[in-house]
Amino acid sequence: MKLLIVYLLVMNVTLLILMRIDKTRSGSASGRRHRIPERRLLGVGALGGALGGWIAMRMFRHKTKHAAFAAGFPVMVLIHAVVLIAAYRYLA
Repeated sequence: MKLLIVYLLVMNVTLLILMRIDKTRSGSASGRRHRIPERRLLGVGALGGALGGWIAMRMFRHKTKHAAFAAGFPVMVLIHAVVLIAAYRYLA
């Protein structure tokens, strides 16, 4: 159980950082730098980092108008919560 919590923590912090990097790179001054693909951001969210992505969306005002992010991250958070609760019940 502790390993699962550490994994989710790492994934959430990773996605929060990736969202910040992508937001920084989205500015016109850094237009020459490559952005982080949306597919990668959503993938990290699906693998456990959705809460970090959702928090990053609000903190940095990034990807808030994209339906895949605005609806996807909250749904992923609910799924992750259900998995975490089920794992706790099964392992406890």
